[in-house]
Amino acid sequence: MPATARSAKEGRWRRGPGATLFRAAENELGALPLIAEDLGVITPAVHRLRRELGLPGMHVVQWAFEGGRDDVHRIENHRALGVVYTGTHDTDTAMGWWSSLTPRQRATTGLDPGAPHWSLASLALTSRARLAVLPLQDVLGLGSEARMNRPGETEGNWSWRLEPGQLTAQLAERLHRLTVKSRRVP
Repeated sequence: MPATARSAKEGRWRRGPGATLFRAAENELGALPLIAEDLGVITPAVHRLRRELGLPGMHVVQWAFEGGRDDVHRIENHRALGVVYTGTHDTDTAMGWWSSLTPRQRATTGLDPGAPHWSLASLALTSRARLAVLPLQDVLGLGSEARMNRPGETEGNWSWRLEPGQLTAQLAERLHRLTVKSRRVP
């Protein structure tokens, strides 16, 4: 991608060292606990490399309602070798996302309108994906003001911080119950 490019769309894919690089790193360091960020425009070769290396890919529950039946983010299409997120560092929080939906869009999700962030958390935890990640902003039910990153904006990113006292015993208990119910803990 040229240094003067305004977006990644001006770049082009180039062949890299592929599995050779990862195998060399693994030989030196041991097992590599990596997750492949396979979001956006990803070539078939990159998907093949991810599978060859046994790296989990990503599923984003917020996106499960946008695509067709074969969309990888739909819960029923999640891979066991995957990581599911309610949202990522580059998406809005669950509550920010929910507030951006029209009433009609909200109705089609089937989420609990009184606690959509917990509905997304429940979906993530019941996914067949091996690992589930719930950003604290979503556990806390925070809105767009707690968003971590706004791609393309140079200011105001990566500044959200968990404040003392925000994680309560009541929240911990609710999260524990949901985690046990989804069989992610004994």
